[in-house]
Amino acid sequence: MTASGEVADMAEAPHNTSGTDGERGTRPGGGEDDGTVEYDVVVAGSGAAGLAAAVTARLRGLSVLVLEKTGLYGGTTALSGGAVWVPDSFHLSAAGLGDSRAYARAYLDATVGDRVPAQRKEAYLEHGPRMVREFHDHTDVRFVHTDGYSDYYPERPGGFTRGRSIEPEVFDLRRLPAAERRRMRRAHLPTYGLTITSYDFRHLNMAARTWAGRRTAARVGLRALRDLAAGRKPVALGEALVARLRLSLARLGGHLWLHAPLDELLYDEGAGRVTGARTHRAGRPVEVRARRGVVLASGGFSRNQALRDRYLPAPTSAGWTATPEGQDGDALREGLRLGAAVDLMDKVWGAPSVVPPGSAAPFFLVAERAIPGMIIVDGRGDRFVNEAAPYHEFVDAMYAHREAAGAETAPSWLVVDARSRARYVFMGLLPGQPFPRPMLASGFVRKASTLRELAGLTGLDPDRLAGTVERFNTFAREGRDLDFGRGASAYDNYYGDPTLPNPNLAVLDKPPYYAVPVLPGDLGTKGGLLTDARARVLREDGSAIEGLYAAGNAAASVMGETYPGPGATIGPAMTFAYIAVNDLA
Repeated sequence: MTASGEVADMAEAPHNTSGTDGERGTRPGGGEDDGTVEYDVVVAGSGAAGLAAAVTARLRGLSVLVLEKTGLYGGTTALSGGAVWVPDSFHLSAAGLGDSRAYARAYLDATVGDRVPAQRKEAYLEHGPRMVREFHDHTDVRFVHTDGYSDYYPERPGGFTRGRSIEPEVFDLRRLPAAERRRMRRAHLPTYGLTITSYDFRHLNMAARTWAGRRTAARVGLRALRDLAAGRKPVALGEALVARLRLSLARLGGHLWLHAPLDELLYDEGAGRVTGARTHRAGRPVEVRARRGVVLASGGFSRNQALRDRYLPAPTSAGWTATPEGQDGDALREGLRLGAAVDLMDKVWGAPSVVPPGSAAPFFLVAERAIPGMIIVDGRGDRFVNEAAPYHEFVDAMYAHREAAGAETAPSWLVVDARSRARYVFMGLLPGQPFPRPMLASGFVRKASTLRELAGLTGLDPDRLAGTVERFNTFAREGRDLDFGRGASAYDNYYGDPTLPNPNLAVLDKPPYYAVPVLPGDLGTKGGLLTDARARVLREDGSAIEGLYAAGNAAASVMGETYPGPGATIGPAMTFAYIAVNDLA
């Protein structure tokens, strides 16, 4: 390490060595020069699951190599909010939340139900808090409780309105060498140069409405000035989590290869187990043998249009996913080749999204669906769901309504008036900030002085849209949404306006009116290889494929068909990666 505390060299693993602390891979056949290297553990994928598996391996004294298909490490995690939903963690105890495994079990039973075997849910509840504690004590991974970010169904048994979500502490990228900073996937969020945590965002969204919002804006601005003066390079959210995991792995002596896809799993028929993986680097094939096992953590198949068409409900498009390139289903392909069972293949981590012209990725609508003075309608002009519902539930409703009512929901249309645009953050735009000219000129944003004119611009039925808005406005005045219960849940209220009687309802009557098309996007596919409570990949007959483990979106989710809280993707991803390595160790 350098005098500044940085890891001096975090580049890709130098051929066959696996660390700086005496743990080394052997050279069967002579090492990478002749196409073969060997480690205790081989991990495919460098998101939270893959890096957590590798960190756990080094904590157990095992040599480890992470194979990353693309030229950037961090996977979908780097683009995410970085939240981790782990019940009964020590952070929640310190916050006085009063959580327990019994409460958490009741909550999972009330949300996930029996869609997932009880043994898998119990493994998650047992090992999640242990993973968080061990990483806190022995690595650079640090979290803080996001107090108030409620579970997504806080009114159900075992749910908490204060929430179980923890998010990574802000991280100074100067702690990584410059080369590693360049190799890390970046989110490029519209934050105007500010470092914003998820806790900050809730209040910043109300900067034009509440004193808490104004104080948060001032605090975030002052923090940015101090960071600039000190030369710090702070990151938050998923970037902070990835950076912390990467730094931890380097300090523990684990290795990472970029541009190293999972070409094929090695399977020894005689031994009846997976023994490694084939990859290639710089055009040369490399055989990476694994003495203990392989952990598949390379994500789902969200970027593979052929697999989307095969498994997911229509319509579906790889252009609607928030995941980065490389999510092509490599783990799924190799697992199926070895006879693995799969589950939840028709499910995604739903994320209602918009795709602005020229954008590199969809924009995920989270807070926008909770603000007052806004509705979302189907292709006829009818509301069909509580707009502020948890995002996966919203996307499920888009497909269910399309099937049940025969109404077009891809796109649906988000309709908002000038009052709400002046009050709230919207699609990364500050309150009152005009829509960029390209959005209007391209027709992505439709603008009109009347609702009937807006209907004409969007293909909606003018009478239906006018009637829908009139009915909604009646509910807004009364403070109760009698059709869909918007604002009845503490989760709905989280991104709402606390100055209103119902934080999620206000009349929509101030022209001009705007409409943007909303698509059933995703944060990744939810289905994948079926695993047991030890994260072992299973065959159709329930037997385990020895030496093969899966975590993250490479595995069928322990959350079944639902999404219990913020971080219920990354929390299980890290936990089952941790479980996998503990088992093979």
